[in-house]
Amino acid sequence: MEYRELGQTGIGVSRLCFGVLTVGPLQADLSVDSGAKVIRSALENGVSFLDTAQYYKTYPYIKQALKGYPGEVVLASKSYAYTRKMMQGAVEEARKETGRDMIDIFLLHEQESALTIKGHWEAYEYLLECKQKGIIRAAGISTHMVAAVRAACEIPEIDVIHPLYNYRGVGITDGAVQEMGLAITKAVSRGKGIYSMKPLGGGNLLAESREAFDFVLGNRDLHSIAVGMKSLEEVKMNVLIFSGREVPEALRDKVKSVPRKVHIESWCTGCGKCADRCTAGAIQIENGKAVADPGRCRVCGYCGPVCEEFCIKII
Repeated sequence: MEYRELGQTGIGVSRLCFGVLTVGPLQADLSVDSGAKVIRSALENGVSFLDTAQYYKTYPYIKQALKGYPGEVVLASKSYAYTRKMMQGAVEEARKETGRDMIDIFLLHEQESALTIKGHWEAYEYLLECKQKGIIRAAGISTHMVAAVRAACEIPEIDVIHPLYNYRGVGITDGAVQEMGLAITKAVSRGKGIYSMKPLGGGNLLAESREAFDFVLGNRDLHSIAVGMKSLEEVKMNVLIFSGREVPEALRDKVKSVPRKVHIESWCTGCGKCADRCTAGAIQIENGKAVADPGRCRVCGYCGPVCEEFCIKII
């Protein structure tokens, strides 16, 4: 496993970051014991960096996975908090429910632009206080938008940026993948730590996984890359990929053989673009939300890229 420093934070991380959302109640909904075993397997195979969020409800999984683990683990979390009081509650919740006195990295969740960062600045100032007290080590933002990365470049107090980045630009809501790449390069030149998300476009690029991973691993501006994993086999495969080792075809086939399904997030607006794109007639709009019919769905992933809200995942 390759390890790199996250910008100028002084925090060393594995190039492969475990995106813990996947095991939790919003996606795979594994039991705490089962999800913790998957996380623990990643830790024991060289992954030293975990990413989660207050919204994901996965702190119990992390706490269980860390029990008795002797190695150092870097933990990042995020919150939608926009006031000091809300962020104080978010930080304390993370500390209490993970059993850790320090949360290494804490981010404003899903920022869109300089305006949204400004609107959340009261909460961010609390993170800066936490940094001074040693409760966190670094602060920053996560985002699906080029504009937010560009804005963060100009704010010295932002240490870390967690942008959406994949080779087809799936989920980037305000520009092309090339624009996001340039914004990331600029951020690195300003000393920001970068760990990207969604290299497989929320599962929509699973059929092109080799090309997708080659793309992100070939970008040296990405200090780490968060990947969602929900099984021991996925952990083993991704550790091999990120370690530059060959993945046995038998392992690839086993991972591919796991049944997948379309998962539509709760914030779906019911615009209908996914239904129009689906040639199998598997998606309908019901009560203002998209609903997938598993009996018709081919799990092709063609619906995901047309969703402007990035609601559609394949898990």
